[in-house]
Amino acid sequence: MRSDGILGVGGGSDQNRATADAVASRRRWLKRRETWLVVLGVALHAVYMLSIFDIYFKTPIVHGMDPVPPRFSEPPAKRLVLLISDGLRADKFFEPDVDGKYRAPFLRNVIKNQGRWGVSHARPPTESRPGHVAIIAGFYEDPSAVTKGWKANPVEFDSVFNRSRHTFAYGSPDIIPIFCSALPHSTWNSYPHEYEDFATDASFLDEWSFDQFESLLNRSHADPKLKELLHQDKLVVFLHLLGCDSNGHAHRPYSSIYLNNVKVVDKIAERVYHLLEDYYRDNRTSYIFTADHGMSDKGSHGDGHPTNTDTPLVAWGAGIKYPKPATGKSHSDSVTRFVDKHAHDMPTPYEWGLNRVERVDVNQADIAPFMSTLLGLPCPVNSVGNLPLGYMKLDEAEEVEAVLANTKQILNQLLRKSHIKRSNSLFFKPFKPLVDHSSSLSQIDELISSKRYEAAMKLAVDLRNLSLEGLHYFQTYDWLMLMTVITLGYSGWMIVLALHVLQCYSSLSGDLSRKGQLSVQKKDSGKVYLSGCLLMAILSVLNLVEHSPPLYHAYIGMTVFLWTQIFSEHRLLRGLWRYLRERKAGYFIKLLFAAAVSVVVVELLVHSFTERKLYTWFFLIAGFVASILLHVSIPWRSGIPFFVCISCWFLSVFTLMPAEIPDNNNLVVISGAIIILVSLAAKWLDTQAEGNKFWQSITFHESRKPMCSMLYCIQILLVGVSSVMVFLSTKHRTQNQELHSAHQFINWLVAGSSMVLPLFSGNGILSRLSSIFLGFAPPFLLLSIGYEAVFYSALAVVLMAWILFENACRYSSKAKDSSLSEQNTEEHVTIGSDERYLQLSDVRIPLIFMVLFNVAFFGTGNFASIASFEISSVYRFITVFSPFLMAALLIFKLFIPFMLVICAFSAITKLVRVPRLGCYFLVILFSDIMTIHFFFLVRNTGSWMEIGNSISHFGIVSAQVVFVLLLFALTNLYTRSIRVKPLSTSPSLKTL
Repeated sequence: MRSDGILGVGGGSDQNRATADAVASRRRWLKRRETWLVVLGVALHAVYMLSIFDIYFKTPIVHGMDPVPPRFSEPPAKRLVLLISDGLRADKFFEPDVDGKYRAPFLRNVIKNQGRWGVSHARPPTESRPGHVAIIAGFYEDPSAVTKGWKANPVEFDSVFNRSRHTFAYGSPDIIPIFCSALPHSTWNSYPHEYEDFATDASFLDEWSFDQFESLLNRSHADPKLKELLHQDKLVVFLHLLGCDSNGHAHRPYSSIYLNNVKVVDKIAERVYHLLEDYYRDNRTSYIFTADHGMSDKGSHGDGHPTNTDTPLVAWGAGIKYPKPATGKSHSDSVTRFVDKHAHDMPTPYEWGLNRVERVDVNQADIAPFMSTLLGLPCPVNSVGNLPLGYMKLDEAEEVEAVLANTKQILNQLLRKSHIKRSNSLFFKPFKPLVDHSSSLSQIDELISSKRYEAAMKLAVDLRNLSLEGLHYFQTYDWLMLMTVITLGYSGWMIVLALHVLQCYSSLSGDLSRKGQLSVQKKDSGKVYLSGCLLMAILSVLNLVEHSPPLYHAYIGMTVFLWTQIFSEHRLLRGLWRYLRERKAGYFIKLLFAAAVSVVVVELLVHSFTERKLYTWFFLIAGFVASILLHVSIPWRSGIPFFVCISCWFLSVFTLMPAEIPDNNNLVVISGAIIILVSLAAKWLDTQAEGNKFWQSITFHESRKPMCSMLYCIQILLVGVSSVMVFLSTKHRTQNQELHSAHQFINWLVAGSSMVLPLFSGNGILSRLSSIFLGFAPPFLLLSIGYEAVFYSALAVVLMAWILFENACRYSSKAKDSSLSEQNTEEHVTIGSDERYLQLSDVRIPLIFMVLFNVAFFGTGNFASIASFEISSVYRFITVFSPFLMAALLIFKLFIPFMLVICAFSAITKLVRVPRLGCYFLVILFSDIMTIHFFFLVRNTGSWMEIGNSISHFGIVSAQVVFVLLLFALTNLYTRSIRVKPLSTSPSLKTL
């Protein structure tokens, strides 16, 4: 009996032949089971991916707390002006330009003579909506709110604007309506979306916001009601300045347009200050200038890099301290740790020229209680910010009262969350340090009454810190239960997949059936399902009693269902155990070797998310090893080993290149020529090598004709046109700051039409894959800005090397087994007329696929974080801000290399005659090992950059499993008609 199945058995010569009806029935059963597993897999990963929000990003918002106003005789300020420069980096704001002149002279003068300054530290995701929510509402909104819509406010939350008597707001249509559209005591306006054109200098958007406010003040001279409103107290003026964000995306933060925009916002701050001081003349206005997030060097934001989290903060006016000389000591307020591990006493960069002025850093959420206290308003009820006393000009008693109000507001959230959890839990565990919080409050009040302010301040700050710890305790109350359920669920899913592959795609099931070990497989499975249903019902009742969220039912139900499926296969598990006990030592050595290689590759992929250079070493080693193996199988004079080695080494270069892709328009144009040269080589090979026995499988055509010459010429022409349009579109946009409508039309036409043409190409492996390569080249070139255009050709060449390697393995195996080939061919064809059982050595196919699939992502300069996309890639198709269309184009660009990899994978499964869905299930199995790994690598301590990236890694791998299936379905349109010449007995390859 020959041991070459996935667990070692290929079947003997006396293997029973199934009848035609039995074979047809098995195929129908297999198709139903495959469909069921695919649907289950998509549902499972979609549901379990959402668990990350229940575990790490559960909404912090609770309702039902009473506001706590500070006990002031008179608030420090009568009105407050909030200026937010969207996307302004701290370093670009504070540092001088190349001439040594500072870009913000007015605000620098404020820092040195009128107010306080520091760095406001944002928390990922560093996007506009979460940043503004942190500043204005004082809490870090759960990122799941982003998926519910940017323009509408998906969750009702309190804010400084809500508490104000009236709010005047002007700016972006994506920000202003979030806070003001449902606010009755507000006056606001926003410009049309069409104004947000990335091809222009967006600083005019900032001027628009100022002009709107200036017009409001001018109208008040002729409108007594408006003037009366403007002279009331507790007013907020909010100007949202979008220019830096738009210019940073379009031109990068080191461009002259972005840096000039810094001067524009400084000038607007100066004009607003003089306008209001001349209008009121009462010195009762407070001014705060800051940003919602920064901007990375490549013009993106979203992750926890300091260029995105560090934003400027300048405050001056009523109720705000004057500058103090820097002493090097700790600052007066209690916040000493920030999202990027900055501390108050960290040295200020020398080039900022502010080393002698005291710097007071804050967390972004601290700005909300700061603004509320200046106006004498209650802090927003969901705020988690600490009042930054280093900015506030208050006497000792007022400082204590302000901190106490801040403390009570945070404590009220804790008490509300505790009450909700207690009322819904059967086994409630309180937050023990604050069980006796009432006595602490009474003690603070006694100390204030006896004017022992220092002791009262210490107790209030300690109580506030404990309250924040308590909020975290209840925020993570269900973590242990959820993580256990999710881990069991993933483990159960992987076992179900492994059993399915062994049953349906290996010879194990037939071997066990012959031994009678599966004859009573279904006898008592009903008892197992009944037990599973009872357990699921009990857990569902417990969840209902505790008023658990609906997704909790889904997590637990899916996990119980999977393990019920596993226990229902207990006969198979027993048979598998008996089968393994009968194997010899040599079999276990092979099995352990395959397992070790799989573990090494999976670990390589896991670590590659933080270290892209691992792929360089992988392809250097893989190129050398593969060339040696091929040299043993085919003569060196064929050139194939050399080609495989060089192609792998060439691809290894790209993961050494910077993740932030530098603009290089000429390189993109040259890449078009490289693509044409690669396709010419493929056409020559497809035409000249068809008669060679080694090449017959990949150059085989049923019609005995090479690829259609007319189709090939059209595709070459479209690649050439796209290269020319790359040059023309970029040149016109740069010179005229607009995208020419004719260029835009041609780009869309070329990109769209080119992807249809591969459907009409020849059905040989080489001809079809070459056509697919040419078909997706124009859209990829038009979406490229630098070296990733060359990567497209490099990846295609490596995919060709993979096909040649598999073809060589196929023929070398054929030559070795020529005496048994006809017999084994019949034995292995079990799933279809052109498919065989999976063998243990076939594990290499899904592993190589996973490596290439991941390098298709990392090789284009993207890294595993939220800010991994370069928005300037879409400027040849659209420049007017349209987040959904732009995101769709960026994702499509990301998918193009993936589609090449999947098309090659599909072709290889046809070439080596293995079931594609069987290999797909193995891909899912290995991917879920990575998913569980990343699930446990998710961090909730350390810097927010580490936390944010760890969550991104889990999300990317989880989503990868789902969209691989979608890409399989899409690429099937291109690959389903591929034909491979049937095997025929041939002499040794050494004679070719």
